[in-house]
Amino acid sequence: MNAFSSPARLRDMIRAIRACKTAAEERAVVRKECAAIRTSINGNDQHYRHRNLAKLMFIHMLGYPTHFGQMECLKLIASPGFPEKRMGYLGLMLLLDEKQEVLMLVTNSLKQDLNHTNQYIVGLALCALGNICSAEMARDLAKEVERLLDFRDPNIRKKAALCSARIIKKVPDLAENFVGPATALLREKHHGVLITGVQLCTDLCKISSEALEHVRKKCTDGLVRVLKDLANNPYSPEYDVAGFMDPFLHIRLLRLLRVLGEGDADASDSMNDILAQVATKIESNKTIGNAILYECVQTIMSIQDSGGLRVLAINILGKFLSHRDNNIRYVGLNMLIKVVIADVQAVQRHRATILECIKDSDASIRRRALELVCILVNETNVKSLTKELVDYLEVSDQDFRVDLTEKICSIVSKYSSEKIWYIDQMLKVLSEAGNFVKDEVWHALIVVISNASELHGYTVRALYKAFQRSAEQETLVRVAVWCIGEYGDFLINNVGMLDVEDPIKVTESDVVHVVEMALKRHSLDITTKAMTLVALLKLSSRFPSCSERIREIVIQYKGNFVLELQQRSIEFNLIIAKHQNIRPTLVERMPVLDEATFIARRAGSLPDAASTPTNRVAKAVAPIVDLLDINSDASPVRVPSSSGGDLLHDLLGVNISFAAQQSDATPPSENGTDVLLDLLSIGSPSAPTKSPAQSNSSTIDIWSPQPSKKSPLSPLDDLSSLSPSPRTTSNAGAAPLVDSLDGFVPSPPTEDNNELVYPSITAFESSSLRLVFNFSKQPGNLQTTNIRATFTNLTSNVYTDFVFQAAVPKFLQLHLNPASGNILTASGKESITQNMRLTNSQHGKKSLVMRIKVSYKINGKETMEEGQINNFPREL
Repeated sequence: MNAFSSPARLRDMIRAIRACKTAAEERAVVRKECAAIRTSINGNDQHYRHRNLAKLMFIHMLGYPTHFGQMECLKLIASPGFPEKRMGYLGLMLLLDEKQEVLMLVTNSLKQDLNHTNQYIVGLALCALGNICSAEMARDLAKEVERLLDFRDPNIRKKAALCSARIIKKVPDLAENFVGPATALLREKHHGVLITGVQLCTDLCKISSEALEHVRKKCTDGLVRVLKDLANNPYSPEYDVAGFMDPFLHIRLLRLLRVLGEGDADASDSMNDILAQVATKIESNKTIGNAILYECVQTIMSIQDSGGLRVLAINILGKFLSHRDNNIRYVGLNMLIKVVIADVQAVQRHRATILECIKDSDASIRRRALELVCILVNETNVKSLTKELVDYLEVSDQDFRVDLTEKICSIVSKYSSEKIWYIDQMLKVLSEAGNFVKDEVWHALIVVISNASELHGYTVRALYKAFQRSAEQETLVRVAVWCIGEYGDFLINNVGMLDVEDPIKVTESDVVHVVEMALKRHSLDITTKAMTLVALLKLSSRFPSCSERIREIVIQYKGNFVLELQQRSIEFNLIIAKHQNIRPTLVERMPVLDEATFIARRAGSLPDAASTPTNRVAKAVAPIVDLLDINSDASPVRVPSSSGGDLLHDLLGVNISFAAQQSDATPPSENGTDVLLDLLSIGSPSAPTKSPAQSNSSTIDIWSPQPSKKSPLSPLDDLSSLSPSPRTTSNAGAAPLVDSLDGFVPSPPTEDNNELVYPSITAFESSSLRLVFNFSKQPGNLQTTNIRATFTNLTSNVYTDFVFQAAVPKFLQLHLNPASGNILTASGKESITQNMRLTNSQHGKKSLVMRIKVSYKINGKETMEEGQINNFPREL
């Protein structure tokens, strides 16, 4: 023997591999053993061939390549002795699969072994063929396997039946050859042969319709008798499993009966009695009994049966739901979802148990139970079931709330018969889990509220109360600020009081304060803050006494980082300050939204418009149209007409005619988007100032990217054309061009007492503190910026020991002056100011940047906030 051969036994190699402490050591041992095995194979060493193959199988199970030993399997299979054949067939099943080309070489050896006089060698060949049989091998060896179905030894017949099942799966055309022998196996007394015969018949029935009809006519009564004998047999230790007589045969028989009874009334009728007997006799206190009952229920629900047996099956599933084992409860819920269509009333009896499953600690059981509850909901039980789900929503897990809120909203939307009940349930959902509600849900709620004119007062009061309790739910805030903006005056006068509610005392200042608190919440997204600004604009018209306070709130966002909020702040401020005469018309209540159109578009039943130039213009205007961001992707947009009033009427619900608002001498505008585009400052004037009779509306080119130099008029000044009394406009008193956009581009500095003054910014804002910077420079020293910092307390607590610190990069020099105080009063009543001087050594090359830290004490407890300021004006 050469130096590389290894006579080590399998156990020695396993011991050496297990002794390895690292993967590298294991790989070294495997490489050494593989080298020794290759040397032995090349030397044609027959003495160690079976030992080498055993080692290869172990190495293969460890995940290492062993393809070089495949031919050794064939050599051992060709050996005459049983031990060598056993090792060869075992290696064949482990190291090869049906896709290997080398498998073609073993077909002849298999054929010889299937005809061998030694039944144990026949058994080895059948096991190997049943595991790796390919379509070609099946065609070549089908006759030998069919002949072995009548073999004298029951073990061979059992293995031949399992091998036949694989053959007919690989080659369905051979199924008819096995029908006769397979049905003969159903008369066997040996349970091992009988269970394989039942499995073979089941596979035949699924593959061949002719086999199904043959087995249905010839064997149904016999199978029923076998199942009856099995259910009524006394204790037999040979087949007893935990007190049940051969449960595996039980399950196989039930599956075959299910296939035979499906779609056939006669076969179903013949098996009704035995199925009822099995369902009532089997105990459900053990897992084996539950397995048999589950198969019995599946068979009952699949065959053609009367309602009584199905009720019995559903009651069994109801018992599953009360079981301690999670797996059994999950299986019961799964089966109930499948059978609920067959008998809804029977499942409804177990509604209370199903609702308890929604509160289960297992997430998969909760989701299945929720799905089943949604199927059980109808017009009669929708209110009780919804109440149970909403009550559970208060204590449910965060991970489960997404699915739960979606299902509740779907149920309420589908089965609500009263709008007040729909609104109440949706408000409960928004109050408890508004952050988990999808956009289309609150869109639909706003549409319903818009159509329920008699409930406007009730809804806005309910939302006002809910907002005060659950201001952290963002979707609730959106719906609340929309309703308060539309119907805020109903809060003051208690308009539309219902018998079920108590009157509340709310002042105009309280309403504005609530909306202001919503706007100041640091966690709200851009959409919510934009909707809140729109609500404030509408309240400025509803509550004239609070108009100045609202303007102060709105103007705080003119330097906001977000362009959308900045634009709204600037435009709304100008409307409140300069255009009081037309403001009530602009902010009239939204017209009633078409509920049917919304539902149709939500369902996707309305086709999209063709992509024509006119439609492209409409799509371009659509984002401007949707001031409230409600269903912007689906809202219908009409193309502006020459009448001039349609588009604004669609947008803002202005229920007036443009002709009535204009002078008789004033011709209608040729572009219906003028007023809207003036309002939003989109585009620029494209024509010079007209004569006094024509100056009420300026034509604006929405596609023009650059302002025209011909017109000195501010677009917002053209809003006065909506005033009942026409006016003429002269160049002398014209406002600067596009005054509503001064917050969108760097504003030129203004001179104030020989200083250059720049626009202020909100440098830092949290839920508790706001920091505003005001800038100025000396005309001769542009590198140095004077900054006045103003700190405002946004909470109801007093801040003591207030300290402000700042840090800047090396190219900047910072000088801090003492602050005006160290006590910051509550609710912004008084502010702290602190001046600083910032010198930029690389002015014009690098922008200003600053890192800040603020510390203070609340009731003796120290608090610290910090942040980085990057939004300094570029011209600094």
